[in-house]
Amino acid sequence: MFTGIVAAVGKITSVQPLAGGHDAGVRLEIDAGGLPLADVALGDSIALNGACMTVIEKTATTFKVDVSRESLNCTVGLDGTTEVNLEKALTLAERLGGHLVSGHVDGLGVVRKFEPVGESWELVIEAPRDLAKYLAFKGSVVVNGVSLTVNRVTDIGSGDDLVCQFSINLIPHTISVTTLKHLAAGKKVNLEIDLIARYVERMLSVSSVTMNG
Repeated sequence: MFTGIVAAVGKITSVQPLAGGHDAGVRLEIDAGGLPLADVALGDSIALNGACMTVIEKTATTFKVDVSRESLNCTVGLDGTTEVNLEKALTLAERLGGHLVSGHVDGLGVVRKFEPVGESWELVIEAPRDLAKYLAFKGSVVVNGVSLTVNRVTDIGSGDDLVCQFSINLIPHTISVTTLKHLAAGKKVNLEIDLIARYVERMLSVSSVTMNG
């Protein structure tokens, strides 16, 4: 589990294809930047841009992970030498500064707007239609591993034509300590919906089936 509070910005320095051809994944080497690795053991989890990965090798300042083809197909930002948001797995001794995050990307959003508004920035993202029901005013969402609060949700159309866009206000601190500063209209981002919303939706759907059955 994670909190969505980015601990450091690292950089993927090497992308090596794993044996198995096109259907195989890749091995990434990451410069951890300011992320302390002294307490990280092999097998521990670190989130890269919101995707939970397992440490298979490490030095004092770098670590390696294997990323499956399935994970590559479901995420962005893990297949090239780019900066990544880093967070070590949560321990019970830490403050929960963001919200409970699983590190499992639920879908890819598309940035529709990223512009300064006063001292802050407005980020508008178009979400996949199947994630629209999980987005709510003042609810939580994870964007590239960053826990953020939804300021506005706009549903356009209905049914198969539904388009859901949500707006987020980014303060200068968030911009300065994460990779969100590199976003631009048209770029894709990793999204994880709120864990509690996921379970509420499941409970309601099961209750509805039970009552109607």
